[in-house]
Amino acid sequence: MSIGYGLRRVANALNGSTGLGLVIARVGGATCRKGENGLILAEGYRPRFPDGAAFTIGNVVVTRDSFDALALWLPNGLAHEARHATQYALLGVVFWPVYGVGLVLSWLLTRDRAAAHPLELWAGLADGGYVTRPSTPAVDPR
Repeated sequence: MSIGYGLRRVANALNGSTGLGLVIARVGGATCRKGENGLILAEGYRPRFPDGAAFTIGNVVVTRDSFDALALWLPNGLAHEARHATQYALLGVVFWPVYGVGLVLSWLLTRDRAAAHPLELWAGLADGGYVTRPSTPAVDPR
């Protein structure tokens, strides 16, 4: 594991996000295993929230299915989620409010929750399975 991934793992352990991710994954019925680059892969998550193919909390990447199945239809999905793990390391607990503001901003600008979301753009929209679409403002800019 590179120094950068090691630092990400330590930062997410210290800011508590990886611990929270493990609790949420376990409560949701997921089975956890070690992944590459310090990530923890949690498969078989049962609750329907949050929606999406996968989500990340700290260094824990959670999916309802298996990562083998996810890779078949979303080959760069794990790379997208790993970028979110890095965002957690940099932002700590501020990640959640920043993510929420990004959702609102993206919706207001494009009527899409991810198309203009700064954290999703940084993580790579296409890698995360998001369809990029032309901007359609939800609010008239005049």
